[in-house]
Amino acid sequence: MRMETWIFTHGDVDGICAGAIALAANPGAHIFFTHPYGLAGDLKEAEGADTVIICDIALSESHLGEILRRFSSITEGGELIYIDHHPLPESISEEKLPGRVIHKLASSASELTYTLYQSRLDPIQARTAIYGAIGDYLDGTPTIRSLLKRWDKRTLYFESGILIQGIEGRKRDYDLKRSIISNLAESIPPSFDRRLVELAIQHTHLEEIAMREIRKKVKIFGRVAYILNFPFALGKTATYARGLTEASVGLAGEERKGMIDMSLRTSSPDIDLNRILRSITPRLGGSGGGHPRAAGARVPKGRFMRFLEELNERIS
Repeated sequence: MRMETWIFTHGDVDGICAGAIALAANPGAHIFFTHPYGLAGDLKEAEGADTVIICDIALSESHLGEILRRFSSITEGGELIYIDHHPLPESISEEKLPGRVIHKLASSASELTYTLYQSRLDPIQARTAIYGAIGDYLDGTPTIRSLLKRWDKRTLYFESGILIQGIEGRKRDYDLKRSIISNLAESIPPSFDRRLVELAIQHTHLEEIAMREIRKKVKIFGRVAYILNFPFALGKTATYARGLTEASVGLAGEERKGMIDMSLRTSSPDIDLNRILRSITPRLGGSGGGHPRAAGARVPKGRFMRFLEELNERIS
């Protein structure tokens, strides 16, 4: 009897690499890209599967009830493996999640997936774990530092740079991302994909132009440097807004259907963006969360300035 495995993963570098490692350990599995707000609905695709593996997808507080029901349904007839490094919703503990849970805040999903399946993998797959960790700024963990000793790290940072830059801005280009996952699962490095290399060079040139424009247009509100509706990746725009102004927090947002969707970045160990955003956004009719130093939020457009005021109050 044929066993069916589904891998649900995020479309960023860490998610792609975690998905590739899971695929290498589970050849023939179906790959499905999802996100925190779509996870509950997307899991319907795997109805009746023997194994469901979820990589690098935070659990949305607003969809938690439906997600838990889906998790429980999967475990009734098969195996569920949830691998993630985002903070869990404060209303639930790791022990109460159905299925097998691999969760650690300080490590990338790629590292956690590699550690889980290491005994089933070709040792060369360690490179994929390193690419993913670099992509999520989590390459300083003991495990990744140990893996890096096997290789010339300069080459691995070059390969991860191609992957990071190549998929930037390709949010819904799932055909490209599936081909990358397939290559990585076969231990083919990013530089062997000519299209990916060309995309990486193009985006790097655009990033240099964008960085110079951000410097001119960024605004300061207290300890927050922000820019709205700038035509570039929100995460990198927030990073440059902070870095070019030496503000405590960088914020990049864009208006969508009456809401401001935002990415926020900080380098301060004293600021926990995840906790701050989970606290203030619900009161403003929005939502937010993520990692302590890299998070996202959305609030109604008319309450954006109030959001900035409360954000400043909290980080001060």
